[in-house]
Amino acid sequence: MFVVHLPSLRPDGMALFPFILVKRPNPGPTLLNHERIHLRQQAELGILPFYIWYGLEYLIRWFHYRDHYSAYRNISFEREAFSNDQDLAYLKNRPLWRFWRYIKE
Repeated sequence: MFVVHLPSLRPDGMALFPFILVKRPNPGPTLLNHERIHLRQQAELGILPFYIWYGLEYLIRWFHYRDHYSAYRNISFEREAFSNDQDLAYLKNRPLWRFWRYIKE
């Protein structure tokens, strides 16, 4: 994992395997853990399949909620990351393919 500071980045952070892109020069541990969870998801699923799934699920959620923020927060990958980003030991004990647990209608 490599952390890259990009001040022009719109979100606070973004995982793009094997990089974590961050807006601020000193990101907090919760943000880094959130993005590390995404890196693990990308490694499990494969980078291209992850982004295809992420994009398709975003579209499905957007049509359901008709709102960007609600669609984004309800993507299964984001639900797992937001639910566990404050647990800095989460990735040490995380079962394989755990994001499946966060898929909902």
